[in-house]
Parts: sequence; C-alpha cells; structure tokens
Amino acid sequence: MVKQRLSEALSTAMATAIAAGELRQAPTPEIELRTPPDPKFGDFSANLAMVAAAEQGRKPREIANALVSRLAGLDDILERVEIAGPGFINFFLKPVWLEDAIRAAHAQGGRYGGGDEGGGHRVLLEFVSANPVGPLTVAQGRAAAVGDSLARLLAARGHEVCREYYVNDAASSTQVRKLAESLEARYCQALGQDKPLPEDGYRGEYLVEMARAIAEREGDRYLSMPLDERLRAFSALAEQGFVEDQRRVLEAFGVVFDNWFRESSLFESSQVQAALQLLKERGFTYEHEGALWLRSTAFGDDKDRPLVRANGRPTYIAADTAYHRDKFDRGFDRLIDIWGPDHHGYVARTKAAVAALGYPADRLDIIIHQIVRLFSGSELVRMSKRAGEIVTLQEVIDEVGADAARYFFLMRSTDSPLDFDLELAKKETAENPVYYVQYAHARISSILRNAAQQGVPLPDPARADLSLLREPDELTLMRKLTDFPQEVEAAARLYEPHRMTRYGTELAGIFHLFYTNCRVLGDDAALTAARLTLVGAALITLRNVLRLLGVSAPERM
Repeated sequence: MVKQRLSEALSTAMATAIAAGELRQAPTPEIELRTPPDPKFGDFSANLAMVAAAEQGRKPREIANALVSRLAGLDDILERVEIAGPGFINFFLKPVWLEDAIRAAHAQGGRYGGGDEGGGHRVLLEFVSANPVGPLTVAQGRAAAVGDSLARLLAARGHEVCREYYVNDAASSTQVRKLAESLEARYCQALGQDKPLPEDGYRGEYLVEMARAIAEREGDRYLSMPLDERLRAFSALAEQGFVEDQRRVLEAFGVVFDNWFRESSLFESSQVQAALQLLKERGFTYEHEGALWLRSTAFGDDKDRPLVRANGRPTYIAADTAYHRDKFDRGFDRLIDIWGPDHHGYVARTKAAVAALGYPADRLDIIIHQIVRLFSGSELVRMSKRAGEIVTLQEVIDEVGADAARYFFLMRSTDSPLDFDLELAKKETAENPVYYVQYAHARISSILRNAAQQGVPLPDPARADLSLLREPDELTLMRKLTDFPQEVEAAARLYEPHRMTRYGTELAGIFHLFYTNCRVLGDDAALTAARLTLVGAALITLRNVLRLLGVSAPERM
C-alpha cells in the first residue's frame, strides 16, 4: 500500500540521518500519514518532524529537510515533496497510484478493503446479552449494530470471529420472582380473573401479549397448581419466551449469533465453584464477615469485591469470573465485551478477576456504549421499562426498517451519546444519510444498466486508459476510493465501526458531485470506458461499506 511505502521511506530516512550524525540517536516516533483536507497540500502529509523535534532538540523544519533529502525508493509513485508550515512533509504523488487502486478494487471485488493482519487469531465478541425479562430496547439495538459490524470488520481484516450472546438466566431471585408474579397476574386477567399486578411489577404491554398467548395455548391448567409451582412455571415460560423473542428480533435486524451461552450452565457444570477455587489457590481471595472477597485492588480496582455473600449466594462477579475463564479455555486469543453505559463501573473489577485467574488482562477489551435518545422530529420519545412505555427495538425496525436503524445506530462513536431521529430515518431525501448512501449505489447500478441498454460494453479494468481521468471531481473520487482499505483497517483496529458510516456518507457525497459534473456515458469511447471503470470501483466500494455495516445495497430505489 502507498501509505505503508511512504511510512517505510520516512523511517529509513530517519535512520539514515541518524547514522550520518545529522540527527540524534533516538527511537523513530510513530509515523502518522494523513490525507490533507485540501489537495493543494498534497495527497498525504506527515507530521513526523514536529513530533520528533523535542527528542532531537532541533527545529521541525530542519528535521524535515534532513528527512526529505534522504527519501529514496519512491520514484515510481512520487511526483514531488514539499515542506510546509512549521514542518509538515507533504507528498504529491503521480496519478498512476490512483489508477492502480481503482484496478485493485475491481480485481479484489468483495475483498477490497480487507487484509490479513488478523492472522486468523480467534476473537470472541460478546454483545447485547440482555436479561430475559423483557423485549430488546433501542439501547440494546445500538449494542447489536455495533457488535455485528465490528465482527464484520474484524473478519474482513483476517480475524476468526465468534459472535456470542450471554443469556443471563441466573438473575437475582427478586427480579425473576417479580417477573413471574407479573406474568401470572396477566395470565389470570387473560382468563377473566380480577387479579391485580404486584406492586412495582412489570407493566409492559409485552407481558399482556405473552400471557394472552399462554392462555390461548394452555387454557386454565396452571390455575390448579400451587402458587409456588405456578410461579416457577411462569418464570420458565417468561425466560423462554423472551429469549425466543430476542433471537427473532435480532435475526430480523440482521444479527445472527454463533453461540447462545447460558449463565446457568456455569453453575450446573460447577464452573463457578472451580473458578473460585482457582482464585483461592492463587491467593487472591479472603474471608471477611462471612463473605468471600476478591482481592481486586491488587490489580488496580478501587476496592475489593465480594464473590460469595455471607448467606452463601455467589455474586454476579463470581459468575462473570467463571464465564471469562471459560472463554479463554475455549482457545480464544482475544475477548471483546460490549456493555451498556450502566456497566462502566464494572470494567476494572472484571479485568481484575481475569488477571487474578492468571490470564493477561490486556487480552480482554471492554467497550462501553453510551445512551440512545430517541426522537420523533424535535420531540423526545421517552422510555420506561417499568412504566410500560418501553420503545422496543422491534418497534424501531417496524418504524424505519432494519437498514436505517443499523446505519443510525452506527453514526456515532460508542463513547458518545446517540440521538436517533425516527422522522429523519424515514425520509427518502439526501438529508437521510442511509438513503443518501444507498441511492449512490443504486445510481451507479442504473448507469451500468443504461450502458448495457445502449450497447456500451463494460470495459476491462486492466485495459481501460485511466490516465484520461484528470478532472478535479474524478481525482477527488479516485482519492476517496483509495482511502477505503486504510479506513477499514483503522475501524477494525480501533473498534470504531462508526468510521464506516462516516466514510460511506463522504464517498456518496463525492460520487454525487462527480455524477453532476462528469458525464459518464458520452461520445468519447475511451473516456466513457475510463469513467465506467471508475464508477464500477465506486460501486464495489459502496457495496463493501454497506456490507460491513450490515446494510443492504439496493440496485434500484
């Protein structure tokens, strides 16, 4: 890749200048190459001279001069180098590098943007993992979109990825009993009985629907059971119903998990007890006031955490410790957990538990996504699970479609709150980012259909004369297409799938401007062939962007 060649040339130039005594002996700083916002500053710009100035004790421009004078091995792609401002090194490349990238997009097709730096390393990506006490919410929809897109990005860059859903079916007895009591009351109501909901029970309409379905399917047979037995039955029915509903909604959202792991299996297989025993043997537990504690402060946590309460019941961290041990023992090289904003305080203690077990804590990455606020135009749509005013992920999908929902959930970094405008997501105008990007793909598909209808043959990308593409809008589009592999690499490495929505929106805007100013199907056969090759590369890239986001790429709109 061009950026890699430029980076290597700068690194070699730095080493050469040090060997010649012009620069001090010091490690070469990380070389960062960026695309300048204005083409007049070149195709790529490096700030290496300014980063190295403090260590070298020299002015940045002096360092830049020393580096530029020693650049070598770039004659085939480099047109000129300029030093600008305080010491930026700006590279102006020969257009042939853009032509090579366009041909590479055609040659690689669906693999364009991919890489092999993952080396087949096994990654377990666990996300959503909602308690089976209700339908999925919009917040969990954000986690689903982020997790699935990240899995696609990591796979594209050479990782072997497993998507896992952790079914929290060993939830607190209070929570489970309250849910069972609520469902039992709704069941009785469905059979015509006047039974009130328990105080602070679950009041969502979804329980009314579930209870009605149970009554229609099973009749009144549960009424003859003793209350405790009936509540156990309704607890199991609720859990089963919600897990099945969560699976169905996620699949409608385009998210399919490779494994559904049940928390209860950790207790049934004695893995929780085995993990606690290992912690004891490694010396990272102690007893205090009848409870068993994890010495998590030994690994950077702000305080020690209880593993087993004085009443003998394990805490959630005990199960999480066993769960992460199980993940590592299954042979995964890296674990990635995606959690909601209310779990921020759990990061340090979970990493401490992993380290106490003897696993490298840096092999566990935890992503915290921030809240989602749902709007309908300028009006905030409020959500309250307890009050029965919950807005579910299914409702959002029904309202705007899975494509728009996924794209909007991915439009911001996970560490930023997300405002989701339902009305904007439904618009079929350029204001709607997902429509704007999909329309660019459909427009290119239309160009190619028109070419076929007019008898214009689609060119062989390897033979088309791309040197004819020298209009500013053509070059801008070509440059944007060449950025794609680096964007995918960065999105995968930094766990930032929102880079794909940003890139897709920018690429669509650049294409639409090109389409306005450059006629593709014209009288000049050679130029037509070159432009068809260019828009074909744009089609491939847009399709790959949308696939990495889990969004469809329509050919007609």
